[in-house]
Amino acid sequence: MKLLQGIVPLLSVALAGCGGTIVPPSAGFTPASPPPRSGGRGATIIGSSARDLIAQFGQPRLDIRDPTAHKLQFGNGQCVMDAYLYPPRERREPVVTYAEARQTATGTAMPWQDCARALKR
Repeated sequence: MKLLQGIVPLLSVALAGCGGTIVPPSAGFTPASPPPRSGGRGATIIGSSARDLIAQFGQPRLDIRDPTAHKLQFGNGQCVMDAYLYPPRERREPVVTYAEARQTATGTAMPWQDCARALKR
């Protein structure tokens, strides 16, 4: 028994150098809460519902839904913007928590705020 008590601490020290603590992944996905919708750049996109986006940009080019997310894509000759909507809480309407954009001609990434302005024109 004393031998076992001496080995356990040594094994703990030896294993500690192997990369640290393993944290199991959490079940499910909880998106971040959207920031307030007043003020700042892009305030009319982040936190917006699908209905809000369609009112601003017209019908989306793509409307993709899965059990936990909703993606809307808007575009014109200048750029393409993807908006990702997640429910802020269970049984709530999904809102935009992330957006990205790229130039139409080259596919080069660009600030989604700039694309949103170009889509409104």
